[in-house]
Amino acid sequence: CKIWVKPSTEQQFLYGHNITKAGLGRISETTEKFQGVVVYSMSDLPLGFGVAARSTAECKHADPLAVVCFHQADIGEYIRSEADLI
Repeated sequence: CKIWVKPSTEQQFLYGHNITKAGLGRISETTEKFQGVVVYSMSDLPLGFGVAARSTAECKHADPLAVVCFHQADIGEYIRSEADLI
């Protein structure tokens, strides 16, 4: 399943933060709670991986500050950890 984030939320996700309902652009219709998801920008650039904190149906009725996706890994991980990898 996939989650697309709004441009204003991309950088927050890339710094390791979870995605809130306010930053959610789109979500696959069949997403189940606690299912692994691939996180994309609105221009379909893969940004990383996460775990759905809510199902698609729950997201529709969630509070704007409610977490909808838990951060797992992102493309900024390498840059942040580069010193430890060498």
